[in-house]
Amino acid sequence: MIGWYVHHVGRGHGTRAAAVARQLTLRGRPVTGLGSAPPPGDWRGEWVVLERDDHSPEPADVTAHGTLHWAPRHDAGLAARAATVAEWAVRCRPDLLVVDVSVEVALLARLCGVPVVVAALPGERTDPAHALAHDLAEALLAPWPAGAHGHGWPQAWTDKTWAVGALSRFDGRRRRAPRPHPRPRVLLLWGAGGRATTVGQVAAARAATPGWEWVEWSPALPESLLWDALLDADVVVTHGGQNAVAEVAAARRPAVVVAQPRPFGEQEATAAALTRMDVAVGLDTWPEAQRWPGLLDRARRLGGSGWERWSTGTAAADLAARLDDLASGLAAR
Repeated sequence: MIGWYVHHVGRGHGTRAAAVARQLTLRGRPVTGLGSAPPPGDWRGEWVVLERDDHSPEPADVTAHGTLHWAPRHDAGLAARAATVAEWAVRCRPDLLVVDVSVEVALLARLCGVPVVVAALPGERTDPAHALAHDLAEALLAPWPAGAHGHGWPQAWTDKTWAVGALSRFDGRRRRAPRPHPRPRVLLLWGAGGRATTVGQVAAARAATPGWEWVEWSPALPESLLWDALLDADVVVTHGGQNAVAEVAAARRPAVVVAQPRPFGEQEATAAALTRMDVAVGLDTWPEAQRWPGLLDRARRLGGSGWERWSTGTAAADLAARLDDLASGLAAR
């Protein structure tokens, strides 16, 4: 059995886990999820609920003197979740745990003797806590193409990185051209992990582009409708989170990718990589309204074919095969 820890902020971690878990199940390898949030809607395996680790209204020394990312002193939830993970490791004897993403969970699992695969993230990740997790991992899961990120990483990290390309729940679906509309359509695709862009900024962008129809995707809508919404867009404007980028990649739609503020420059790194590889128009921050006509035209001219360099369409199956092989190999040692 393989375990999969899913971080509770944003929806991308759970979406990615569910996509790979389906492929592992097809290979006869059961998957158990662990996380503080409810399981993704399409999760089919066991799910271990972990206590939240942010009970304290005034968390103290959360980095343990700069060695970790989140270990607040005297937080009862932190102790409870650690006990649950350790009890699960004793009871279930997992072959492997995928950690997406927590330095502390990766370290705890490894201290329990469970081999870990750590989901890597874009941006500057050479701080002591990230270095610890990357060093102890059997492999680093990289949902981007080789060469997109990881510049300046130690060779030991590069050697164990699985750059499988973008991973989307929509991989393998049939694509089509956008249905005709009176005006070319912009789909504004924003996520659940925190939004810095204001309503006023979006309204100003709409006003500056009267020749375009702007449609904003609402997280309240059924997720089953998102695929058609992507396909009907002439240009997608999205944040730089890995899941959103992967879903645009699966649809092969022209895109403007606007980085949102995240720790370690995560989304800025993704936007820069997409620009460097001529995949999409990448921006560090939401632009002034008068720039939007040119940006949308530029994205439309660039087209969506460059996403083939970012997404193979088989990342979930490829990653499942690697995890299955690694788990079997470690069990045989």
